[in-house]
Amino acid sequence: MLFLPILCALLGAVLASAQGVQTISAVGSKFFYEDGTQYFMKGIAYQLVPHDPLVDTEQCQRDITRMSELGVNGIRVYHVDPSADHKGCMEAFAEAGIYLFVDLDTFETQIEQEDPHWNETQFTRFQAVLDEFQAFPNTAGVFVGNEVITTKKGSAAAPYVLAAARDMKVYRDMKGYRNIPVGYSAADIAELRPMLQNYLACRESPSDRLDFFSLNAYEWCGESSYMVSGYNKLQENATDYPIPIFFSETGCNAARPRTFEDQAAIFGDEMVGTWSGSIVYEWIQETNDYGLISYGTPTDKTVMTIDLIEDGFTRKGTPTPVMPDFDNLKMQWATLSPTGVRLSEYAMSTTTLSPAQCPEPSLGWSVDAKSPLPTLGQMHGLAGPTVTNPVMPTDEIASPTETGLVDLYSGESANPALGGAGSNRTLMAAVLLGCAVGFAAFWL
Repeated sequence: MLFLPILCALLGAVLASAQGVQTISAVGSKFFYEDGTQYFMKGIAYQLVPHDPLVDTEQCQRDITRMSELGVNGIRVYHVDPSADHKGCMEAFAEAGIYLFVDLDTFETQIEQEDPHWNETQFTRFQAVLDEFQAFPNTAGVFVGNEVITTKKGSAAAPYVLAAARDMKVYRDMKGYRNIPVGYSAADIAELRPMLQNYLACRESPSDRLDFFSLNAYEWCGESSYMVSGYNKLQENATDYPIPIFFSETGCNAARPRTFEDQAAIFGDEMVGTWSGSIVYEWIQETNDYGLISYGTPTDKTVMTIDLIEDGFTRKGTPTPVMPDFDNLKMQWATLSPTGVRLSEYAMSTTTLSPAQCPEPSLGWSVDAKSPLPTLGQMHGLAGPTVTNPVMPTDEIASPTETGLVDLYSGESANPALGGAGSNRTLMAAVLLGCAVGFAAFWL
């Protein structure tokens, strides 16, 4: 029955509802606002500067004006500085009804394909980003990786992606954060796509599965079609997928101008029952020529200032639409407003959910889904530590052990910042943790 995840989704939203912004939860294969309506993403990849585009409130506000004109309700940000102040930008996006999907890694802490590992340094960095952005009700999801696997020989890295997701979900629940979905953004490798997609959602324990899966796909170029583009195959692979799936990058520019005709398929009858929307690449015009707006004409690449110009492109200012691409996307999205299904109806019509079918090891897929996931600190091909759970910071919550569970359920917070015995925050942490434990029974 879907009663438990529905209840947990609603309870998890309580922590943010007082701020007047609806949170988003993953329930079954769909995203829902806390009022029970389905969330379909009309998103934009938003990375003005390499390190963090969410620290300049005035620039965010200028960009939001144009995003609202497009009909944007979500952004993806690839790199952030967790020590910076994001309140101004995040509140501005929230007021505009725009939600954030943020990557947890950096170029230094990303999971590697050639020498996969998942260690304390990576885990600590991922924690810091989640710690910062969990406070904002319009944080809709986090990515533990982006295109970690980029070749058909890279499947050995897949268990490390799942290990990162597992440990981040444990950390999220032990901290008493709301149930922010944890997912992955995959490269569109045709030889691996169905195996990887299923592997990341097939294990028996829900703690060892993603909360959502997304795909960076540029298959639909110019005047194509559902069948010619290969979107029919993407839909075939995604049918009955047990967690939300969406396009985390799309918008082929091989044919100019970009017409974004694929959006009519994604939000239309062929795919809307399965897919939760798309994120169009990208906001700012750069050398790769994918931008929807620019902040001025390109300059000499040797000209550089700290906050204005990088790689020959101005990074802030008044956003000017790149035509006709901007208007083409605007017109597509203006005609596409799926209502989806209400959470109450979804619960009544769906009585069981099953994990995806695990792929069998083969010539093109080297991973045995029956094998245990890597432990924290374990490198590919080497025996790892005997500890099977991640270690939490000692100044916050000791570890995801039975002792930690007792602390939460007893109402005695292991973290003074969560309040004393009987506090609402501690009670909510217990409820959310109970939901996490209860999901195991729901899926088995």
